[in-house]
Amino acid sequence: MKASAFSYARATSVGNAIELLVANGERAKVLSGGQSLMPAMNLRLVAPELIVDIGDLTELRGITVRTNTLTIGALTRHVDLLKSSDIAAHAPLLTDAVAHVAHPAIRNRGTIGGSLAHADPASELPACMVALNASIIAHGPAGERLIPAKDFFIGIYETALSPQELLVAIELPVAAKNSAHFFCEFARRHGDYAIIGLATQAIVENGQLTDFRPAYFSVGDRPQLAKAADRLTKTAITPALLSEASKALSEELDAPEDQQASSSMRRHLAKVLLRRCVSALLDRPDLSGGSP
Repeated sequence: MKASAFSYARATSVGNAIELLVANGERAKVLSGGQSLMPAMNLRLVAPELIVDIGDLTELRGITVRTNTLTIGALTRHVDLLKSSDIAAHAPLLTDAVAHVAHPAIRNRGTIGGSLAHADPASELPACMVALNASIIAHGPAGERLIPAKDFFIGIYETALSPQELLVAIELPVAAKNSAHFFCEFARRHGDYAIIGLATQAIVENGQLTDFRPAYFSVGDRPQLAKAADRLTKTAITPALLSEASKALSEELDAPEDQQASSSMRRHLAKVLLRRCVSALLDRPDLSGGSP
């Protein structure tokens, strides 16, 4: 199957892209890397009347570090994240996560902005943004606004962006002292969509998690920051306490059922990931075993 007929415009600047989006509204779609949009168009899942190609906007590429903030341009490719020494030093969770995104051919073309704007609930990068407490920078006719990642993803393939706004960059705090991270996903094959995954950013001090942000993906219509993790913060974690948190997590999640896994299987795997995460962050092998 091929895409339905559409018009094409190559944006010459961010301002020009916004002008095109304002003029065409929901009839337009933005093309960055094309690794999500083009397959969806070919399957007739979306049928925009106008494609706004922002691929030539070099000002939307690159990674910069200023004081305590890491800024990533929306057109920065997955492969650039994977190879960046700044990402490895200041947001290593992204380095680990991007290695699980699809396959090299996709990572060579796909962009971080495209992934976040696409808002696939099974995607790794949206969950990382939530775990890292990132902010999404959007430009529109009224100017610039910052949207916290936890508020940016609002449903399946749905974000807080208006049809007239363009995602231009992502800001996230650089890794703090004593920070640690964890990333793991279960998939039938490497590069497949995850059955379930967990991206976590944490602060570890004196054998405790003083800050703990575990964000699950592929368990609902958007990345989900686990509320059950609150009971594991700023306290001595015992196997019994971790079991209580695992039970609360299972009750909290409204995991979907599909051809890959049942809801109960996803809830079970979520508890397995929580145990592995806490065990790894605290270097406590005694917390990883046993039945969740």
